Amino acid sequence: MALNDEKLMDEVGWKLLEALQENARLTFSELGRRVGLSSPAAAERVRRMEEAGIITGYRAEVNLEKLGLPIAAFIRINTAGKKSAQLGAFACSLSEVMECHRVTGSDCFMLRANVASVAHLEDLMDRLLPYGNVTTCIVVSSPLKRRLIDSTTIPSG
Repeated sequence: MALNDEKLMDEVGWKLLEALQENARLTFSELGRRVGLSSPAAAERVRRMEEAGIITGYRAEVNLEKLGLPIAAFIRINTAGKKSAQLGAFACSLSEVMECHRVTGSDCFMLRANVASVAHLEDLMDRLLPYGNVTTCIVVSSPLKRRLIDSTTIPSG
């Protein structure tokens, strides 16, 4: 962490970050109350964290099941190196693909997708097959969907 970032990420900075991760819609007034700052001071700290690139955005969490995409799946693809560049672009163009990662190991890509049905997943797999070997795992449950980052997450030293 750079020196300026370390100054931002003191105890108050971590408290601000934790509160915003829990609820990014908190007012600066409420943020300040939670961390012991005035509303303008809280707003300034958050602005500085944004400028430093520590806070990179705010977004709504969407319940994909309520939108008709109840099945989550992880899809591993081994392209054998032949079509990696094309697969990355193709995967990013698919509306079912929520995440696309180029990975190390026996596979080349790891995708997270949400689909409406097993037949929909099968169709998605068929569209990916020309790029390499496809292995799919359907998510049964998610004991941890998202971890909040706090001061204990970052190794000291």
